[in-house]
Amino acid sequence: MVKTCGISGGSGAGKTTLTRHLVERLGADQVSVVAFDAYYRDQGHLTPVDRALVNYDHPDSLDHEMFAADVETLRSGRAVASPVYDFSTHTRTAEVKVIEPKPVVIVEGILLLSFPEIAAHLDLAVFIDVPEQVRLDRRITRDVAERGREPNDVRRQFAATVAPMHNQYVEPFRHVAHRTVELHEKYGPVADELIERLTVPERLVG
Repeated sequence: MVKTCGISGGSGAGKTTLTRHLVERLGADQVSVVAFDAYYRDQGHLTPVDRALVNYDHPDSLDHEMFAADVETLRSGRAVASPVYDFSTHTRTAEVKVIEPKPVVIVEGILLLSFPEIAAHLDLAVFIDVPEQVRLDRRITRDVAERGREPNDVRRQFAATVAPMHNQYVEPFRHVAHRTVELHEKYGPVADELIERLTVPERLVG
């Protein structure tokens, strides 16, 4: 029986880090990960200039219909072909990533809980609550190292779209989560708790 665990929270909250702790503890044969970030809508029909103007922090930028369908497919025990997104060009590549339905499927994404059709497919939903300044500092570090961006460019985007969209579409849905993780909590013990809740049916939403 496949159990889904949704890891949500703002950009830079620590979703990937918590996911890594879960994967390390469960083992690769027991867990699969599907990232909402891979489901950004392809912007290949736009010029590079127009692509840069798209608000990628708004829910409309994500193919939530396909994502919800894929999560449900995994829950039913069938594999899916997840898109592979190129963040440098804002387009989907010709490749796909086959994700197999393992006993635990971790569903990771900023806007998971704002879509009822996705939240409904989560057996255990987690929201990571981290102050805005901490999230901004982490995002600068990541985007400079992994996406070749300049710190001031990251700050401008954060102020223009990331923070406003967080306040409108992320923070208001934190109540949907079954478990909220605070900044001071260590992810190791949190991961152990979540695994217990996923593997003991009566504890899923307790």
